[in-house]
Amino acid sequence: MAIHFFTEDTSFNLPQKRVRKSWLNSLATSEGFQIVELNYIFCSDEYLHKINLEYLNHDTLTDIITFDNSEEESVIEGDIFISIDRVRENAKTHKSELQQELSRVIGHGLFHLMGYKDKEEEEVKAMRRKESEGIKLFEELSVPRETGK
Repeated sequence: MAIHFFTEDTSFNLPQKRVRKSWLNSLATSEGFQIVELNYIFCSDEYLHKINLEYLNHDTLTDIITFDNSEEESVIEGDIFISIDRVRENAKTHKSELQQELSRVIGHGLFHLMGYKDKEEEEVKAMRRKESEGIKLFEELSVPRETGK
């Protein structure tokens, strides 16, 4: 399992990297997937907008773009670009904590790589359920554990 976190055109530093890796692996294995190579690239609106134009021909801002590089059905290999500017704006808009919105978007990219879509109404509902389950699991894994005395 190789999960990497990078930044481009932003000074963002992802907190709890080890917990995030464990969480992402748990989400994948619960769906019958194995993460072989997964790269998260946190970037600015401008950086992601250029990718959106170049690769998808979309002239819009977005919070996430996912590229699936896997060749086997149950194997995850991909690159997920996340605009920290959009994540911050979404957190304000939806009145949620930044860390919760960050978890939603990070999980969203992984769910795309596992075949979840979000174009049709029913797909959006299924994606939102998965995101909520993912956020809950991350919050459970983030709670400091009591050590025996």
